[in-house]
Amino acid sequence: MTEHPADWLVSPELAPSFEGTALAPLFEHAERGELAMPFCAECAEPFELDQEVCDRCTGTGAHWRPVPPSGVVHARTLVHRTASPLLRTTAPYPVLDVELDSAHRVVMTTLEPATRDWQIGDRVRVAFRRVGGVPVPAAVPTGDTDPTKEEPA
Repeated sequence: MTEHPADWLVSPELAPSFEGTALAPLFEHAERGELAMPFCAECAEPFELDQEVCDRCTGTGAHWRPVPPSGVVHARTLVHRTASPLLRTTAPYPVLDVELDSAHRVVMTTLEPATRDWQIGDRVRVAFRRVGGVPVPAAVPTGDTDPTKEEPA
């Protein structure tokens, strides 16, 4: 078994269990370094991660395929609660709601401890943290901002 460095945020006991679940394709693709998301098997409309029926065509069944590992921060929060014995950090950490360029939304934290103040509109690249050996999506700043975001006057 391959040794993986400890995750910066959580203990290995919090690794997601995905075998036999609807999210299995997400983690199977992540093992290959790909970000995959679900689409309607009939009309290719982007699905939410747990969606079973298409809002557009009422088709059922998801088809998972790789998507560009990039997006923009849609919402953010800074979590200050760090007292849990399962948390490995003692500093506040960000939780980001990222709208992927594929039109999917995924909530994640960062690949490494945050050293910056995340803002709505920040562009990100999606990489993978390893929690108990399981690859979990995580945000990496690109240094860009969303070109459609209006600057304050």
